[in-house]
Amino acid sequence: VQLQASGGGRVQAGGSLRLSCAASGGSFSSVVMGWFRQAPGKEREFVASISQKSTQINYTDSVKGRFTISRDNAKNTVYLQMNSLKPEDTAVYYCAAGGWVTATTPSDFKYWGQGTQVTVSS
Repeated sequence: VQLQASGGGRVQAGGSLRLSCAASGGSFSSVVMGWFRQAPGKEREFVASISQKSTQINYTDSVKGRFTISRDNAKNTVYLQMNSLKPEDTAVYYCAAGGWVTATTPSDFKYWGQGTQVTVSS
């Protein structure tokens, strides 16, 4: 499975961005999808995950109520809608595939996209 993330950019605090991750080369509808992020000097951390049919969704506590993960299996794409962005959300955001919906560590996911930069200014 190849993953291509897009949609990053620079926004002011309180703004919104929508990340997309397009998958190819595999059975998108059969894999759990996730988003992780990595800030400079920090380890890659879990953000959100979604099950194959969107029946199970998991978020890290710091983004609950602000971020929404969704997927469109017909378009082989997973999204991350990010609202009320904060400077501490600044990071490179990565989409991942092949884990399980309760997995929260990078090693639990098999496939990775290249990352897209999100910068939130105060």
